[in-house]
Amino acid sequence: MPTTSGVDLSISGLASGFDWKTVVSQLSQAERAPEAVWARNQSKLNAKNSAFTIITSYLNQVQLAAKALKDTTIYDNRSATSSTPAVATVSAAASTKVGTYNFNITQLATAASLTGASNVSSKISATNDVTGVTVGGANFATAVTAGTFSVNGAQVTVATTDSMQAVFDKIFTATGNTVTASYDAATDKISLTSPNNITLGSAADTSNFLQVAKLYNSNSGSVTSNDTLGRVNSNSVLTNAQLGTAVSDGGSGAGKFAINGVDISFNTSTDTLQNVVDRINSSAAGVTASYDVVNNSFSLTNSTTGDVGISLSDTTGNFLAATGLTGGNLNAGKNLKYSVNSGTELVSHSNTINGSSSGIAGLAVTALTLGQTNVTVAGDTSAIASNVQAFVTAYNNLQSYLTTNSASTTDANGKVAAGTLTGDVDAANIAATLRANTFSPVSISGLSATFSQLANLGIKSNGQNNTVSFDSTALATALTSNLGDVKKLFTDATSGLATKLDKLVTNLTGDNGTVVAHQAALTKQSTSIDTQITNLEKSIAADAAHWTKAFQAMETAQSQLTQELNYLTKNFK
Repeated sequence: MPTTSGVDLSISGLASGFDWKTVVSQLSQAERAPEAVWARNQSKLNAKNSAFTIITSYLNQVQLAAKALKDTTIYDNRSATSSTPAVATVSAAASTKVGTYNFNITQLATAASLTGASNVSSKISATNDVTGVTVGGANFATAVTAGTFSVNGAQVTVATTDSMQAVFDKIFTATGNTVTASYDAATDKISLTSPNNITLGSAADTSNFLQVAKLYNSNSGSVTSNDTLGRVNSNSVLTNAQLGTAVSDGGSGAGKFAINGVDISFNTSTDTLQNVVDRINSSAAGVTASYDVVNNSFSLTNSTTGDVGISLSDTTGNFLAATGLTGGNLNAGKNLKYSVNSGTELVSHSNTINGSSSGIAGLAVTALTLGQTNVTVAGDTSAIASNVQAFVTAYNNLQSYLTTNSASTTDANGKVAAGTLTGDVDAANIAATLRANTFSPVSISGLSATFSQLANLGIKSNGQNNTVSFDSTALATALTSNLGDVKKLFTDATSGLATKLDKLVTNLTGDNGTVVAHQAALTKQSTSIDTQITNLEKSIAADAAHWTKAFQAMETAQSQLTQELNYLTKNFK
């Protein structure tokens, strides 16, 4: 008996000639018809969900602007102007009393300073004999440069290795033995003498010796240094600093002195004069120390102005005495003297007058020179105006988005297409609720009816849609004429507009808010469609498998029948 062994019955119509696989595909596709509708619905749901995400973003901007307007501090800002800025500059803190104040500055504050003794350095030589003092090694204020200089038209060549006496001899020789140079240890000065007038220097000089030695023309036969020549060496350790009085740290390296009660330590073997000066300046002593190379003296200046002194004391060692500061001359600081509105004379240590001095809390006046100026303190409403503009922008952005996406459109062929939010009740409620809470008059104790709604501030409906127009001039007038009522309108803790809008947005977008719940419902509906499609696909797959099995059975039967017929035909002719 013939069999169907070796025949691939999965090939559609191999035995029957019937394309049953196409039929199965078409039947599956017919069953899948509802999915197209579900997909369109799901697309709309997802678009709505995305739209509400954008709405939430716009609502957050409205809330941010409302919170800024709810901040009471912006209504207390102050501006201050000076009628004569050259006399004084001014600033005012929040809540400074509004008004105009006349300041008359009669004395500026200065800092006290203490000038130490002059000529504190050692001399360039302890004796009149300068044969052992080299030009380059002498403790001049400025180093001598090698080169030539002129005396009576004769050039004198000097090297930094020359001794001072060698230079004196060169002067004598170059001038034909007519100009004699000498050093006087008593005065620490160099002198030139001649029977005739002495002429010093020329444009061709290449050495600065004459300037360093402080020798200048006198139109006579005698020239002497116009100041002492020795200067301290700030960058050498204290033992080699060339001070006239040797500095001692008590022998232990633990020297100490006090300025204004603040201890300063030093070590004569390791610290330079500059080290100690820097240590003073960075300390809490409140002074600035410096060395005056011209006057060969040290000084201290208070870091703050006012009639306050400078106290000094050597504790261990003699640093203050050696630098000439002990017993120095104190130039007392001065207090600022002024009056307000022609009142009694007032005093301030600083040139910046504050409330503790003037009695005007929050007002700072910095005096620059003597004279009078009128200081005007007024409310600074720029932050309020800026925040109102930000609110109007945020409000209009939200309402424009809701309007645009809720409207239907008609194309050129007259086909009407609904907007993403058309018919969405929650979107419509947001637009209406926001409008009502923004523009309804409020009832606040003590608030004038003239300022009970935004329309009184120049913020009005444009009469065409839910957006508003904004008249900044009207707002400026309201802020100038009645800042207190504007503050109440926005900030009242119960009924203020900014307070209400802040709560409204929280109710819409908070964890249990309307928008959150609506988006959750849209997400659930979209997920449900995914489930429906999945279940339908499973059913279609089962049906297709069932149909395929039935058609394969048909193919098997058809194949067997054909084989049997062929067998009978062949064997029973």
